[in-house]
Amino acid sequence: MRAMMMDAPRIPLRRAELPEPVAAPGEVLVRVAACGVCRTDLHIVDGELRRPKLPLVVGHQIVGEVVGEGRRVGIPWLGWTDGECWYCRAGLENLCERARFTGYDRDGGYAEYVVADERYCFALPDGFSAVEGAPLLCAGLIGYRALRFTGDAELVGLYGFGASAHIVAQVARHEGRRVFAFTRDGDDEGQRFARSLGVDWAGGSSELPPEELDAAIIFAPVGALVPLALRAVRKAGVVVCAGIHMSDIPSFPYELLWGERVVRSVANLTRRDGEELLALAPKVPIRTEVETFALEDANEALDRLRSGRIRGAAVLDITSEAGGT
Repeated sequence: MRAMMMDAPRIPLRRAELPEPVAAPGEVLVRVAACGVCRTDLHIVDGELRRPKLPLVVGHQIVGEVVGEGRRVGIPWLGWTDGECWYCRAGLENLCERARFTGYDRDGGYAEYVVADERYCFALPDGFSAVEGAPLLCAGLIGYRALRFTGDAELVGLYGFGASAHIVAQVARHEGRRVFAFTRDGDDEGQRFARSLGVDWAGGSSELPPEELDAAIIFAPVGALVPLALRAVRKAGVVVCAGIHMSDIPSFPYELLWGERVVRSVANLTRRDGEELLALAPKVPIRTEVETFALEDANEALDRLRSGRIRGAAVLDITSEAGGT
């Protein structure tokens, strides 16, 4: 089968021909139709997440068909948990001490076939093609979990308006919330994109919004955004850091945190998150904005994501022989 293989951090993925994987009991063999290109993939390839199995097939926003069944499934980042540790028993399987992750501990979806634990696969709603559905499986799920941690916030600021934020903005507006979007300073195109999705205001991340936020979600992996977001939220507001990796948070005066403001992180996802979001997606309805690439163009997709040149989400169309947008 065709695959794009990671041999070591900080070098381009290489094209490879690998044997078709074999499913063990309790697993399914899936023919991959599409795989989203996530910023977590970038953190793995760039060596910022430091314990991947090597060599590795990355990718964890996978849509495909179970071989021999014709059943379509989605495969997310969370690939296995022990079900026995304190976190699993407390309903926090996303924090399982022995968890294994797709495209990190287990080979992922930058390939024609992948094997997955059937218990951690999702049924996908009708009305979404493979390419449209792939971003829901991490960008959507992590954003959804982050939004839940804002409680009943009526005015939510989204810092970094990419794959996750463009989905979360739609969910938040469906719930009757107002949304402010923060992009890189001077990113007029990104701000226009945010406004096209109905946000109430869009501006640069260094700007103070025209109103105090009830909550903020930081999707960009930039620690310097934390004090900026704290400055923008009201007293008792919450700042949610939604990435798996972030640059160091600079020191900031206590007065930015004072007033019972809260800073918290989001880690991974639970199967319940997936079930809830995928049930909600057709009701919103969520419309994902995607740029597609052929499997062999995975390095180009990663490069464009690294430099902030993706509108919405990047997705590998595994059935395609040539890239495009």
